[in-house]
Amino acid sequence: MTLSKPDSTFAPLRRALPAILAVLAFLAVWELYVDLSGIKPSILPSPSRILTQGWLNRQALLDNTWPTLGATLGGFALSLVFAFASSVLMDFVPFMRRALLPLFIVSQTLPLVAIAPLVVLWFGFGLLPKLLLVALVTFFPLLVALLQGYEATDRDIAELLSSMKASRWRIFCLARLPSAMPFFFAGLRISITYAVVGAIFAEYAGAARGLGIYILNAKNNFRPDLVLAAVIVSALLTLCLFGLTLAVQRFVMPWQSPAEKRR
Repeated sequence: MTLSKPDSTFAPLRRALPAILAVLAFLAVWELYVDLSGIKPSILPSPSRILTQGWLNRQALLDNTWPTLGATLGGFALSLVFAFASSVLMDFVPFMRRALLPLFIVSQTLPLVAIAPLVVLWFGFGLLPKLLLVALVTFFPLLVALLQGYEATDRDIAELLSSMKASRWRIFCLARLPSAMPFFFAGLRISITYAVVGAIFAEYAGAARGLGIYILNAKNNFRPDLVLAAVIVSALLTLCLFGLTLAVQRFVMPWQSPAEKRR
């Protein structure tokens, strides 16, 4: 029993080790290529230069990260509310599912780079258009995951509750919603990876601060090192939010930890 504890403690590190080694190998090849080829930093900066310039400009990066994080979390919260409300409506009223689902599918075919300026034009340069664009990008995977989860409800449980004169809402709360939780968290992990990208695209269309504006200004000043430094910050932000969804799932569903299921 005591011998298994160190194994369980270092299990996450062992699972992450291949990815860490792959990233380090990629960075080493990149660094060697830049050093040996003599390519200009204005065309392809080395990883060491990106990290150095990112550290020197850390305050500017931090100041522009907070607005992006705020738009990301606010838009994602709006997405959660809208996706859950829509899924409940479509589950209780099949006609609404047939009417709304095709429209939601069409909404996902709209190119964000084209729709973002229109949303800013309609709703101004404040926070609202950013929230709407993040919600537009992230709500559909959540909606589909919830609908699929409702359909996965065990028929025997639903029939048992129905035989006990449970109302449809009570059957939904006791059977359909719990069965949808694994699907919901799968959709949550997919959506959260799009949220930061959606916020950055929204900032491209119109904003005073944010990682999108920082990247745009660095590009216009021919500073690819700062562009890539901001990209690294956005990637780290996405990874942190992804990890947060895993932590929430483990807290809400401790009996169904993704790491334990893989083992």
